[in-house]
Amino acid sequence: MTRAYKDDIEPGDLSVADTGPEVVVEDLDRQDFVRYAGASGDFNPVHYDEPYAEAAGYPGVFGQGMLTAGFAAHATADWFGLSNIERLRTRFRSKVWPGDTITVTTQVTEVTTIKDGDRVEASIQVRNQNDELVLTGIVNATITE
Repeated sequence: MTRAYKDDIEPGDLSVADTGPEVVVEDLDRQDFVRYAGASGDFNPVHYDEPYAEAAGYPGVFGQGMLTAGFAAHATADWFGLSNIERLRTRFRSKVWPGDTITVTTQVTEVTTIKDGDRVEASIQVRNQNDELVLTGIVNATITE
């Protein structure tokens, strides 16, 4: 999932109900969780050690919530432009498991015209291959000339 950040969005380009490009991350596996642990410093063994996760009462290892939030952040930055993002809020709804494919979608919920451009709010949803909601969120961006 490599994409270039959008830097050419202009005021007036977005309207309520516009949807951003879907971002699909296929077939997550334990290596993805371990790589994220290395990048983030989140070395909780429930994310990479099967016996440990099972002893803790889980059916197996699962992805870090912030890994899923990172995919959501990546999708919003791709759409609005990284420098335009002001705030990103997320809420974890379910875990991500090895073998899952997740899809990030975004939709504009509000556009307010300001002096130099537009202030935009959009909803974020991340769903797995079973259409189960994994994460919800809201992103606020300011698009200026």
